[in-house]
Amino acid sequence: MKKVKIISDSTCDLSKELLEKYDISILPLHIVLGDKEYTDGVDITPEEIYKWSDKNKTTPKTSAPSMIEAVELMRPYLEEGREIVCFCISESMSSSGNVMRLAAEELEAESKVTVIDSKNLSTGIGHLVIEGAILADEGKTAAEITVEIEKLRPQVRASFVTDTLVYLGRGGRCSAAAVLAGSVLKLHPKIVVTDGVMDASKKYRGKMKSVIMSYVKDMEEGLKGAKPDRVFITHSGCDQQIVQSVIEYLEGLQVFEEILVTRAGCVVSSHCGPGTLGVLYIEK
Repeated sequence: MKKVKIISDSTCDLSKELLEKYDISILPLHIVLGDKEYTDGVDITPEEIYKWSDKNKTTPKTSAPSMIEAVELMRPYLEEGREIVCFCISESMSSSGNVMRLAAEELEAESKVTVIDSKNLSTGIGHLVIEGAILADEGKTAAEITVEIEKLRPQVRASFVTDTLVYLGRGGRCSAAAVLAGSVLKLHPKIVVTDGVMDASKKYRGKMKSVIMSYVKDMEEGLKGAKPDRVFITHSGCDQQIVQSVIEYLEGLQVFEEILVTRAGCVVSSHCGPGTLGVLYIEK
């Protein structure tokens, strides 16, 4: 048995296959649709969220896991005498990391539980979670894992391009004027995560296939200098032909050992809307 258990909140957007492969457990966030609350990745899908959001002209509320849920997830591993390293979405976006710390206090296990603020979202977190799991499998301690992850954290490159600004606008992350202008001009902004904060970068114009390919090609220099272990293509419901075009482009670079495609979970999808795609990697 590995001495260190890796846990992440559900915003890491890793597939079930990857979670099983690397023995990663998930603490889900919650989605609130009107007066009903759902669990990310358990009893609600992004498509159901889009339908509800379009019908109600608003973005669903999302909330951190409860402390009780965190306690129940951690307890069995602590009873086995294991250390736990937890990863959370950027703490500027959610309080899930604080919930993990409170759960450790409740279990009187502060010395056994380490919480790492990923300062990222989606598979930007997922990269760090997998790296942590690999280190755990190598027999590293929680302290050793934390040191290595903190070295890697600033090297994660996370960005995405949205098909529509409507969902960001509904959630207050984009002004009504920008949404209107973007719709009229068919603008698709590149959103970059820097030190835990999302910010709009370059704006693309045109049909989504050409926009996404322009976005990916603009990253070519960075991709060629990436850590070669893996690259993620993470999307919130894109045409498969678009995804395949990105895969083929990345294959042509002959950089990455693995090109992993994942679907964004309910929390990320509820804010960015359908048709969003990102290419996320770790810089050397």
